[in-house]
Amino acid sequence: MPDTAATPKVKTLPDAQTVTSVTHWDDQLFSFRCTRPKSLRFRSGEFVMIGLMGENGKPLLRAYSIASPSWDDELEFYSIKVQDGPLTSRLQHIQPGEQIILRPKPVGTLVHDALLPGKRLWFLATGTGIAPFASLMRDPETYEKYDQVIMMHTCRALSELEYGRQLIEALREDPLIGEMVEGKLLYYPTTTRETSARMGRITDNLTSGKVFDDLGIPGPMSPDNDRAMVCGSLAFNLDLKDVLEGWNLREGANSDPADYVVEKAFVGE
Repeated sequence: MPDTAATPKVKTLPDAQTVTSVTHWDDQLFSFRCTRPKSLRFRSGEFVMIGLMGENGKPLLRAYSIASPSWDDELEFYSIKVQDGPLTSRLQHIQPGEQIILRPKPVGTLVHDALLPGKRLWFLATGTGIAPFASLMRDPETYEKYDQVIMMHTCRALSELEYGRQLIEALREDPLIGEMVEGKLLYYPTTTRETSARMGRITDNLTSGKVFDDLGIPGPMSPDNDRAMVCGSLAFNLDLKDVLEGWNLREGANSDPADYVVEKAFVGE
């Protein structure tokens, strides 16, 4: 079971926010929540720069997707732990009441505005790439815009899927969107190393048609009905682009909405 804790404290640093709770999902992954600046406005799916003060007295910042939805009073982030990473080697030890630096200038391509209207929305993620979709899956706009939402999430081991699994289970009881989610959100988690009920890479499960068969939905994707958002490693993103474009889906952007979008900013450490 993940361990959790919570106790806030006073802000003192510029751009500082106070950590309110921390959850360690396994020895590789953790999430935390912090206070939200009153002036911060963002679209679900966007990211901000967060970090800690470096030993040289300068901020050490990285891009992190905001995992909480735009309506939440707090901000949530989901991160890997890298023992020799300049930031995450320290950030993974953060405690409730301590402070992080947050630059309140949200940006990103994994937003509804970057997609043309469609019937079916695919969230395609590996590892901590589920973070922006954790935000979007909790946003009522997602279910108002689409008849069906499919969350495909692939990790090496089952413990790495736990954050997403618990979040999605809780959605059905959510007082704000529980009724909207029912019958619309389909969850397709797979592992690539540890044996589990469903296995295989997202690209393979899409191109083989397995995901369509398993979920009992028509395939493959088509630009008439399907929209997709992609977030994972650079190699994963490139592989997915090939698959989606092979089905004639066109890449979009905030300035030019189309059929699919890819997030190009990651925490690489």
